[in-house]
Amino acid sequence: MSSKRQSQSVPSSQQPEAFEKPVQATKKSEPTAADKTTANRAKYENMAGVTKMSRSQLLEERAKKLGERFGLELTATDYQPKATSTADDTVLRMDKSIRMRVRRSCHKCDTVFTQAKECPSCQHVRCSQCVRHPPKRTEAELQASRERRAAILKANKENAPIIPDWDYEYNAKDFVLTRPRKTVPGELVHRKPRQRVRRNCHECQTLFAVGVKVCQNCEHVRCTDCPRDPAKKDKYPFGYPGDEFGPYSIPHYECTKCKSIYPTGAENGVECKKCGNPKSDDSPRAKPRKVEPEPDPEIMKKINEKLEALRVSA
Repeated sequence: MSSKRQSQSVPSSQQPEAFEKPVQATKKSEPTAADKTTANRAKYENMAGVTKMSRSQLLEERAKKLGERFGLELTATDYQPKATSTADDTVLRMDKSIRMRVRRSCHKCDTVFTQAKECPSCQHVRCSQCVRHPPKRTEAELQASRERRAAILKANKENAPIIPDWDYEYNAKDFVLTRPRKTVPGELVHRKPRQRVRRNCHECQTLFAVGVKVCQNCEHVRCTDCPRDPAKKDKYPFGYPGDEFGPYSIPHYECTKCKSIYPTGAENGVECKKCGNPKSDDSPRAKPRKVEPEPDPEIMKKINEKLEALRVSA
């Protein structure tokens, strides 16, 4: 017998629509930042205790309070903005009473109360014996505080502080900072601290005058043998700048290429440590100048040993 398959026909209403177009969901327009600002402004404008005022009035009030507190004289140009926007310049202000944070602690277990009136530790109900921080002030203490504040405001107003004039166009070299003397009339001038250096003649032990290189007693020209107080032989081993060579000075010669100084008593042919140029009769004598001292080889050896000890082997 031959079996026949009968095809089951599906109704057209149940067949899937292969070419059905997807339905696009309509997106609602989201509110912009300007819309949110306008909504919030309208919300706060209708609240109780909110007042409108211009930004210039707000800045003027702040400047007035600062001037009364610190004794300053502020003009409109000091606190007013240079460029004003074309938008609404009004601001909202809510007047709130001044509050003080008050804490209470249980007088039984010394635990600080929370917002509830029951102690979280021993479940004691807050009473008049529980300590208050800060303690409540009496009317006399409040009146004394008001008087002290009024006295401070009056003193700041009468004795206003010195307001510096920030002028950046002045010449710093011509600027002199002075202060009045306390005992005698006149002014004190602020000067840069400098070390006082004295030079004495090595022939007659006369003190050289400031800025003079010739002895006023024996007319000896200041040389490298004239002692200096305080002495700095480590920085000036060949003499001080501007001195003449004295009869007891040891000559030192410098390299013609790199200006490095040859060792003391070096003969012709000794090479320079820096560039290798040999010393010759053309090598000039080193004039008195400042020389940086060479590092001590023992100290350098100890530093290298410490660095070697700090190295970690791979």
